[in-house]
Amino acid sequence: MSPKLSVRHVFKIFGAGADEALARLRQGKGKEEILLETGATVGVQDTSFDVSEGEIFVVMGLSGSGKSTLVRMLNGLVPPTSGEICIDGEDVASCGPDRLQAIRREKIAMVFQHFALFPHWTITENVAYGLKIKGMPAAERRATALQTLEQVGLGAWADALPPQLSGGMQQRVGLARALATGPQILLMDEPFGALDPLIRREMQEELVVLQKTLKKTIIFITHDLNEALLLGDRIAIMRDGRFVQVGAPQEIVANPADDYVAAFVGDIDRGRVFRATDIARPSETLHLEDNCQRALDRMQQLGRNALYVLAADRIAGIVRYEDLVRDGGAPRDLLRPFSSTVPEAKLHELYAHAARGLPIAVLDDGGTLTGVVELDDLFACLAGGPMPTHRQKREHLDA
Repeated sequence: MSPKLSVRHVFKIFGAGADEALARLRQGKGKEEILLETGATVGVQDTSFDVSEGEIFVVMGLSGSGKSTLVRMLNGLVPPTSGEICIDGEDVASCGPDRLQAIRREKIAMVFQHFALFPHWTITENVAYGLKIKGMPAAERRATALQTLEQVGLGAWADALPPQLSGGMQQRVGLARALATGPQILLMDEPFGALDPLIRREMQEELVVLQKTLKKTIIFITHDLNEALLLGDRIAIMRDGRFVQVGAPQEIVANPADDYVAAFVGDIDRGRVFRATDIARPSETLHLEDNCQRALDRMQQLGRNALYVLAADRIAGIVRYEDLVRDGGAPRDLLRPFSSTVPEAKLHELYAHAARGLPIAVLDDGGTLTGVVELDDLFACLAGGPMPTHRQKREHLDA
């Protein structure tokens, strides 16, 4: 499937000496050196990436890294010095002003950090603004605005004025205004940056919930790594106008590309990044009919101190090596209660299960055992150790 958004070798240089600066960049000279020699400022340099339909792609970096310049190039607010920016295969960097305006109205909406609401308009009127620009009749745009306000939990505030709303509620209005026009792509430039930490967290979680229904293509700009890790299907770390690493949150935390990325992820709560599926071992099991010696031999062969016991394709319980040695009975007579989770559960959700001291079953939607989280693997991952070797081997085989 073709990407929804495709960016190829995009450069943005500010200043009168842009052409000369671009030539020097391509010769390998650095951003500061070019500024001294030409007076031109390198905003973005040689950036390429694809974003799939329905994906949240987060661009993360410190102030001055080029992330806001990049997102403004995506909808033509800032023209690139060089390169292609294609939406559904159409290059917005080279199309004329009329076509660019049509693409913005039909496919793209932007949400900024500052709400930019009209203070004397009602919330409904603010949300309907983009629909008014598109020429939608008054009754229809009000109905659409009200429906969108319900989506973001503000239906009861439809006829209020912006000053009557809290900062978090006003940002919901900004989001609703963007969603009301039915965009295919949402560009979100530090949208929660001006909010208090607790409200910011609520907005992040609400966006995650909304996205499950909306399935929009979202390019989200932030300087907050925790926000990036929570929201992003993939994350691009940006420095000095270029991407230094692009990958899934778990990949970036587990395998930072360089010291710069490693410094970002060093203090991250890994329990809120990694999932059960990231560390789960293959679901080696016993059968309810197995005898004691068969169970002991299998545990020794696998190097496990406990295994799940299946009755047909369902878990009957879990049996421990030490119980088998001490009692000498069949596994079916020594079954213990077990804990289970889902593949996408974050590791911090497994803390209570780990208190049992037994491996945690990973079950799919149908209740079938798909893997097992061993406690040693759980604690090693949380402590910052490398990904388990069994996981690496499995990814290699899958590839």
